[in-house]
Amino acid sequence: MRLELQTWREIESYLDRSRGVIIPIGSTEQHGPNGLIGTDAICPEHIARGVAEKIDVLIAPTIAYGMSQHHMAFAGTVSLKPSTLIAVVVDVVESLSRHGFSHFYFLNGHGGNIAPVTTAFDEIHASRASMREQAQPSPRCRLANWWVTRQVKALADAMFGEAEGMHATASEVSLSYFAYPDSVKQASMHPGAAASGGFYGAADFRRKFPDGRVGSDPSLASIEAGEKLYEIAVNETAGDYTSFIHAD
Repeated sequence: MRLELQTWREIESYLDRSRGVIIPIGSTEQHGPNGLIGTDAICPEHIARGVAEKIDVLIAPTIAYGMSQHHMAFAGTVSLKPSTLIAVVVDVVESLSRHGFSHFYFLNGHGGNIAPVTTAFDEIHASRASMREQAQPSPRCRLANWWVTRQVKALADAMFGEAEGMHATASEVSLSYFAYPDSVKQASMHPGAAASGGFYGAADFRRKFPDGRVGSDPSLASIEAGEKLYEIAVNETAGDYTSFIHAD
């Protein structure tokens, strides 16, 4: 059930039976020579829609821009400042909370979002309860990173080993290919697995990782691998979301 495809009356009916919502969040950034720029938004969005086919849950529109400033030396990347992303998350939660939603499950596809999004949760708790004399009910917020669940990580390790890497990974590229099989790209890469390491800002990232990969070999990506990852990710996410909304 996708929020943008419902009417306000249908949302009111949904709220009679559930107060939870899944909000996919990702980024618009480079993903190496053969990775789609929308990878980090495509992956959680596709998983979320798969979850909605298994259980009764509302899926909000994907927040497709994230904190990607370290990729800004590559064409096509669009980044929000950390403060902007924090404000967006706060406003989304406050808007939906106004209508009666209480449990907000952010399904994340981008590591750079983790700090701003969890900071946004802290801002929400502070404004609602922690820093107020007259406390209001505080929304329940959870950030779930699809790529680090136990079974997904185990499968990625089994399929790609050390070539999975840290950015433009074979697993995320595979999942994006499964979601959009007509957009599979071919590109040569040298070396097979890219270098790893730290960086300072966008220019340093481009200097150290000139083709955009960090420790990965996404030439190993395939639609078939993406389908396997998708099935496991959907099952794990559905279980985690269900536990989340029933936790208290």
